[in-house]
Amino acid sequence: MATGRALAPLRSEGILIVGSGLSYHNLRAFGPRGAAASHKFDQWLTAAVCGAQGEERNRKIQYWEEGPGARQAHPQEDHLIPLMVAVGAAKKEPGERVYHEDTFMGGISVSSYRFG
Repeated sequence: MATGRALAPLRSEGILIVGSGLSYHNLRAFGPRGAAASHKFDQWLTAAVCGAQGEERNRKIQYWEEGPGARQAHPQEDHLIPLMVAVGAAKKEPGERVYHEDTFMGGISVSSYRFG
């Protein structure tokens, strides 16, 4: 998030900050095996990103491991790091879910978000 805060001034210069990743990334449990964890974590993540702003959202994202299904959905946090950068750059702007699918690759729930 500190990286995002450092990049945030570039937005006023017309530079788009893009974070690419997936709200689910457990390659060993794609398909029906990972469906329950992906749905729980995706719902939690959407509430954290879109239902909170500023420091409240930052705390939730910082402690993402406490979300239901978190480590089943993300054995490693590598695919959440871009979201953390985007959240840091967004500052107090609300998040919006712009893509959602409940049937991705055999029943995985995935979402994408934007700010600003």
